Amino acid sequence: MSTTTHSSSPEHAALGQRAGRFGWWTNPTLAQQRILGMLLLIGQGAITVTGSLVRVTGSGLGCDTWPLCHEGSLTPVAGAAPWIHQAIEFGNRLLALVLAALAILVVNAVLRAKRRSEIKRLAIISLAGIVLQAVIGGISVRVQLNWWAVALHFLPSMILVWVAGLLYMRLAEPDDTSPTQRYSSHARFLTVVAAVAMSLVLVTGTMVTGSGPHSGDAGVGMEGRLQMDTRMLVYVHATCMYIYLLATAAASLLLRRTKAPQDAQRTALVLIAMIFVQWAIGVTQYYLGVPRWTIPAHIAMSSLVVAFNSFLYAHAKRRLPTLT
Repeated sequence: MSTTTHSSSPEHAALGQRAGRFGWWTNPTLAQQRILGMLLLIGQGAITVTGSLVRVTGSGLGCDTWPLCHEGSLTPVAGAAPWIHQAIEFGNRLLALVLAALAILVVNAVLRAKRRSEIKRLAIISLAGIVLQAVIGGISVRVQLNWWAVALHFLPSMILVWVAGLLYMRLAEPDDTSPTQRYSSHARFLTVVAAVAMSLVLVTGTMVTGSGPHSGDAGVGMEGRLQMDTRMLVYVHATCMYIYLLATAAASLLLRRTKAPQDAQRTALVLIAMIFVQWAIGVTQYYLGVPRWTIPAHIAMSSLVVAFNSFLYAHAKRRLPTLT
């Protein structure tokens, strides 16, 4: 008796094609989970860049209310604001929907694959954070882009980039092994110190921005801006950045001395290189008077630095495949 005829029947082939077509949703492989995780990480970084484009083009009130774009309309309205400002702000809102859809795909994938609770938590935090960010963005519009609302809109994005970076790393790990400490506790302490310093860099950076010229909409002007000396804030911001750089360099040196895994050492070196690039952009901004084109570049590098910082932290403890 043979089953060959049954397995190759048109009905069976159709079922197989249908399963393959919807496999990303019903039965995601590890490779597909990682692709979704990487897309989520890229999306989290990308939306910070488009948000900066909203600010430097003065499009923050291109849609002057939320969740609608204008009163009584979900989409842009001819003549309600300059069309380019409406297009940029509305486009940023649409990207947030794409990002939310990606997060839903990731949550579904890890639930369907019955991944461990740590991974499920990171995926759910990502989705919940995107929803929260949308609400914070709406608040910033309703309070006419007050500096503190814009800062509160940016900082959670950096947290979500960190979470997405950590999720991407954890997705590659098996669920049936125990975590292994891959470099010394002293080096891990330095990476935590570096992460804290990085947080201070980000916070003080929002304060520099809040006191600067780019409010997010040309009609707002300097109303609702942080009334502190920008030069003094720049010095505080730079000091935090140097502390961050020194802590990261010290961690990298310790990783090398203690012969930590090569992937952790490479991540630390790439991170240091990125910090130097970010420093160069910041210096350029300071001496050229914060030209608009430098802001998206500075924000993009912030996302990259945060992502690689999360990679370095994740390398400290990883679940490794069992050798057979």
